[in-house]
Amino acid sequence: MSGARALDVRAGDRTLRLGERPWLMGIVNATPDSFSDDGRYPTLDARVELAAELLAAGADIIDIGGESGVTNRPAVEPAEEIERVVPLVERVAGELGAVVSVDTYKPAVAAAAIAAGARIVNDVSGLRDPALADVCAATGAALVLMHTRAAPKQKLLDPSMDGRMADDVVAFLRERIALARAHGVADEQLILDPGPDFGKTPAQTVEVLRRLDDVLALGRPVLLAVSRKDFVGAITDRPPRERLAGTLAALAWGADAGGHVFRIHDVREAAEFLAVRDVLEGRRQLDADARLAEGLRRERQA
Repeated sequence: MSGARALDVRAGDRTLRLGERPWLMGIVNATPDSFSDDGRYPTLDARVELAAELLAAGADIIDIGGESGVTNRPAVEPAEEIERVVPLVERVAGELGAVVSVDTYKPAVAAAAIAAGARIVNDVSGLRDPALADVCAATGAALVLMHTRAAPKQKLLDPSMDGRMADDVVAFLRERIALARAHGVADEQLILDPGPDFGKTPAQTVEVLRRLDDVLALGRPVLLAVSRKDFVGAITDRPPRERLAGTLAALAWGADAGGHVFRIHDVREAAEFLAVRDVLEGRRQLDADARLAEGLRRERQA
C-alpha cells in the first residue's frame, strides 16, 4: 500500500480506483514550445509513438496538451488547440486504449477532446471558466481542480504570500469544489491539484507540499505535478532535463505523504524507482528464484 487513502474517481465510462498504489500520468505535448521537450515530437505519429512508449513504461494515464504553459507566448485559439489535440486523443484513446486526460482550460477544447475519447479534463486555470464544469457535468468526465491565482499564460510571484500560500490553496480548492458542484459535477468526478509552481515561488511551493495533509483532508484524490518543476530546479540548480533525481525525490515524498497521481515526464525511470522502493518496503515480493539475466550483468563493450 502507498501512503494514500483509496478513493474512486468517475471518469466517463470508467471508474478509476486511486490510492492502492501511486499512478503515473505520462505527458505528451502536442505543442511546438513546451518548456521540457522543445518540440522533439513534431508529428502526430511521433506523439502517438511517445504515448505508446510511456504506456509500456508504466504510465496509467496519458495527459495530452495543446497549449504550452510558458508565459512568453500568446494563448492558442480554441480551434487551433482542437486541431492539435483531437487527432492525438482519438489515436491514444482508441488505438492504444489509454485513459486520456486533456490539459486545457477551454470548454470548447475539453468538449471536443472528450468526444474524441478523453475521460479527464486537467484544468490548470483553477476553473477560471465555470463552463468547463458544465462540460464535465454533461459528459461525466473527471475534472482536475488546480490551485492558481495566476491567469493562464501569466506569471505571478507574490512574496507577500510567504507563509500564507498553503492556507490559500486549501481555501481556493474548497471554493472551486463548491463551484464545480453548483454546475452539476459530482464529488466522485473531482481530483485536486495544489498547483506546484503555478503562481508560487519555489519556497511557496515547498510550503504547500509540506502541508499536503490539509489538501488531502478535502476528501478527494490528489494529483501532484512535480516533474522537472522550478522548485526542483531551485533546490538542485539544474535545468529541466537534468532534474530527474530531484523529481524522483519529490515522487517518493509525495507517495509517502498520500498523493494519488503523479504527472511525470520520465515515466520509465519513475516506474523503476517505485518498483525497487516497493520491493524494499515489502509492498511487493521478489521471487526467491529471481536472477539477473546474463546480458544485463555488465555493460557491453563498444
